[in-house]
Amino acid sequence: MEFNIENPLKLVTEKVEGWITDLIAMLPNLVVAILIVVIFYVIARLARKGAVNLFQRVSSNEAVKNLFSNIIFIGFLIAGIFVALGILDLDKTVTSLLAGVGIIGLALGFAFQDIAANFISGVLIAFRQPFKVGDIIENDGHMGTVSEINLRTTTIRTFQGLEVLIPNKQLFQNVVTNYTRTSERRVDLGVGVSYGDDLAKVKKVTIDAVSALDSIDKSREVTLFYNEFGDSSINFSVRFWAKSPKQPDYLQALSDAIMAIQAAYNEHDIMIPFPIRTLDFGIKGGEKLSEMVLHHNNGKPRQTDGA
Repeated sequence: MEFNIENPLKLVTEKVEGWITDLIAMLPNLVVAILIVVIFYVIARLARKGAVNLFQRVSSNEAVKNLFSNIIFIGFLIAGIFVALGILDLDKTVTSLLAGVGIIGLALGFAFQDIAANFISGVLIAFRQPFKVGDIIENDGHMGTVSEINLRTTTIRTFQGLEVLIPNKQLFQNVVTNYTRTSERRVDLGVGVSYGDDLAKVKKVTIDAVSALDSIDKSREVTLFYNEFGDSSINFSVRFWAKSPKQPDYLQALSDAIMAIQAAYNEHDIMIPFPIRTLDFGIKGGEKLSEMVLHHNNGKPRQTDGA
């Protein structure tokens, strides 16, 4: 069979000529599409600049400001590309792209749902600002000073000098105690005295000892409330206010109060008892070890193992 090279060349030539004809026919639309993309690019840059100025008034978080300004910029740019594809009569391509983006977004949402939750929580924290850098907070047993707030995690520096990274989702959903937001902080000190002490005397001596401290807020009253009969003591809580909510001032007031109460109790013969345990060796109860007598067999002490 004789191979004729002219037929394939003719087909290729016709195909290329068809493409060139279509390109020339689409040239006006192509120019318009390029202009549309350029116009949307300029609009996107202006929108990003306006978004930066707007978010500076709403939030001081640089990460959130950059995030939303870039999202606005990319959103306008993608919109321009879709409009340009529509002008070029590539509607099917636009539909395919949108479907692909939707499927990819759904898959990523399932795969990275924890990351997404932390990310969204970080954005909400940036807007609501329940705490800021420099605040002393406590969450799930972690207490320290906030040193950095990112979109995924918040870093606190503990009073032991350690850095703890807490996911924003945990901070947003769980209880967070902010010790800096208010200007006052109360110290609740639990103490116990023996059952033989005069409770009225104990109350007066304790309140006088704490009230004389320089590390407390003397504009607030020192109070004392008895709350229970303990195993070996009558327990109460003495309450007073530190000069400031800062952790060093709180700890200083607590330490000074403990030292002052012990010194006052020693001076006034008030006892803070040790835990006491009474051992009952009687079968029916009520027999002390010193009162027990050995049982005798035939007038002789009963032998026991090891005796």
